Amino acid sequence: MKSPPQLAVTVAITRRADPSRNAEMAAWVRAGASLAETFPGFLGTGWVRPEPRSPEWHMLYRFADAGSLRDWEESPQRQWWLSSAEGFVEHTRMEKRTGIEGWFDRPRELQTDHPAPAAPARWKQATTIWLGFFPVSLLSGWLLAPHLATLNLVLRTLISTLVLTPIMTYLVLPQITRILQPWLRRR
Repeated sequence: MKSPPQLAVTVAITRRADPSRNAEMAAWVRAGASLAETFPGFLGTGWVRPEPRSPEWHMLYRFADAGSLRDWEESPQRQWWLSSAEGFVEHTRMEKRTGIEGWFDRPRELQTDHPAPAAPARWKQATTIWLGFFPVSLLSGWLLAPHLATLNLVLRTLISTLVLTPIMTYLVLPQITRILQPWLRRR
């Protein structure tokens, strides 16, 4: 019998640091990313801040599967990196996620010693995205296309994706995943 495919795991972390130490914080974040990218299964990392003077830093990192993530999280390199920020970085929140469900919810405090819920089947994820993407694309074609018709293809596509990505991310997909949650969770 074939074992189920290993799901990629994304970790979302919120950390706080004194805004007067932004340069140190940015260097610390880059150092952690440099260490993590040397580990097998590392898929990427990123961080954002709500505003330039905000003390909060929202960080994401992704590994190909739970085993690769565990290797990073239990590594001496990560322990050294975390200890190097003692005194100026406060860890406030962590969440592990698989799949598309929950990506658009507000972060919440979770126990991290429990396994992340199984992601819906890929065809369900694709269907969910399509259910949001089709009407938004149709509406965009109707509203935007007449104004962009004289632009070249690259510029039209750039403008369309700049407009549509936040709409999909902040408005459409959160609603669709909330509405379809029972179906997405059903085996």
